[in-house]
Amino acid sequence: MIPFPVHIPFVQQLGFELHSVGDGEAELRLTVAEQHLNSWRVAHGGVVMTLLDVAMAHAARSVNRHLPDLGPGVVTVEMKTSFMRPGEGQLRAVGKLLHRSTTMAFCEGSIYGADDKLCAHATGTFKYLRALPAGRQLKPLGGEGD
Repeated sequence: MIPFPVHIPFVQQLGFELHSVGDGEAELRLTVAEQHLNSWRVAHGGVVMTLLDVAMAHAARSVNRHLPDLGPGVVTVEMKTSFMRPGEGQLRAVGKLLHRSTTMAFCEGSIYGADDKLCAHATGTFKYLRALPAGRQLKPLGGEGD
């Protein structure tokens, strides 16, 4: 396990572990626990989608591993997910960067169960963003002139 390049409180709360990042790929793992379950007692789809999202985002950023904190951040623009089987036990998410431009990254992600069978697959589009300058506040949505 290696430390995440930036602190993401939600990811930390869920208990995701980063196992590798570099060369257009990233691998994360999660041991499914009580707080991750849905009413069917398997990993909630929201947890599975978040794991896919974070794996793909790290794959998108991995090409900048020579820069502090993996360089510019990314935000998810679009994501499509397919669920094949329930997520149980130890889940392994693999994110891959398929193509990038100066501002966009196109990725795919897969989640495998403890038996190494495919549980879910996603494709995602991410936009590279530079951090906001220090002291700058985000403009609230829905304001005048939007």
